[in-house]
Amino acid sequence: MKWLQKFKTEDWVVVAVSIVLLIMAYTIPTLIPGIPKGLTALKDYQAAGILFCIVAASFVFGWVLLGRSLKGWLPSLIVVFAVSMLAQLTASIPIVKEYGFEAVFFSVIYGLIIRNFLHIPEWMKPAIQGEFFIKIGVVCLGATILIGDVLKLGAVGLMQAIFVVGIVWFCAYLIARRFKVDRRSAMVMSSGLTICGVSACITASRVAKADDKKLSYIVSLVLIIVVPMIYLMPWLAKTIVPLIFDNDQVIAEVSGAWIGGTIDTTSGVVASSSMLGDEANQQAVIIKAVQNILIGVVAFFIALYLSIKGDGETSIKDEKPTPKIIWEKFPKFIIGFVVASLVFSLLQQGDLLTLNEKGKIIETSLAKTFSTLFFGIAFTCIGLDTRLKDIINKENRNIMWAFITAQGVNIIVTLLIACLMFGIIKPLIMG
Repeated sequence: MKWLQKFKTEDWVVVAVSIVLLIMAYTIPTLIPGIPKGLTALKDYQAAGILFCIVAASFVFGWVLLGRSLKGWLPSLIVVFAVSMLAQLTASIPIVKEYGFEAVFFSVIYGLIIRNFLHIPEWMKPAIQGEFFIKIGVVCLGATILIGDVLKLGAVGLMQAIFVVGIVWFCAYLIARRFKVDRRSAMVMSSGLTICGVSACITASRVAKADDKKLSYIVSLVLIIVVPMIYLMPWLAKTIVPLIFDNDQVIAEVSGAWIGGTIDTTSGVVASSSMLGDEANQQAVIIKAVQNILIGVVAFFIALYLSIKGDGETSIKDEKPTPKIIWEKFPKFIIGFVVASLVFSLLQQGDLLTLNEKGKIIETSLAKTFSTLFFGIAFTCIGLDTRLKDIINKENRNIMWAFITAQGVNIIVTLLIACLMFGIIKPLIMG
């Protein structure tokens, strides 16, 4: 049937593959292992084998739906998967984990080493499909964004998150454009800096159709700059916040909100805020969690804006932005992301999700595992497909200076908002 042909695009096929994965996450969450943190026991190899079978089945299912050739896919996918697993194992090393370096960072590094210092034979190329894998990761990520988590923070915390994301995002975007960063890369940089680091960069890049080479560079910046931020922010909080407020609870809440709204990665927020005590740590983690949830809102508006206006560098002036054209340009996989978030949020509200002994939701934890797994594979593909000279160029240096400048603005703006919300408005409301 002709109408079915409209769904034989990569975006819709990604949604179909992701639906199968999320059904597995809901129906058999205890049967699928997490990503192994080592290869010292038989169960670690079994876990890696099961996850490879899931990735392989997803790849074959997607390629069959798209009508693409599967010639030579298996040996290629084995190598790509093995490299991504090496990155996951590296990120699990305690000292590496302490500094907040995520697996995708090492996926890019190992891929770059193989691409630029060794040789990629033809047989290794069929499974180097970063776009396909990264979109699956984004849709699965949607299932971890639960509306119920937003409501736990209350009106003051929610307004803090909205103000920080909204104001800092536009400030960072304008700074990037001032440094002559292209519009799509500026959107990716702004999203990573203001929302949730790597996941926001990845989601925004797929929505904005940004250059993968620039994406890998921005992700590297996020993960490198977060290291000094982990130690800088507690020192700033101890030095500045007590000069403004004298109530210990207010100081803890403002400090936590400041760190939660400023540091780009969730692991970095946990490590940094824990230096200020339990109350500040809890506040920071909750604020960060809500900012993470706003990734869906930001992604939707980026998609809508670019669907109507184009990227600003390639003109679409001859196209009137009718609903049909907007729909054609809108990235369909982001619909999968939003629907996954809504469905799992409804399941949570209906008490249809299961908590483990640590109080975490089993089904969304598995969805997060799938997301992390496919992001790792995608960034391995990006590294394998990138030449170093494409990264070390003048435009990327502009991105670096824009990022550093925007991070400075982020620190100042977030402090002002945290002081307003938790130092003035919340005490007035609480009486």
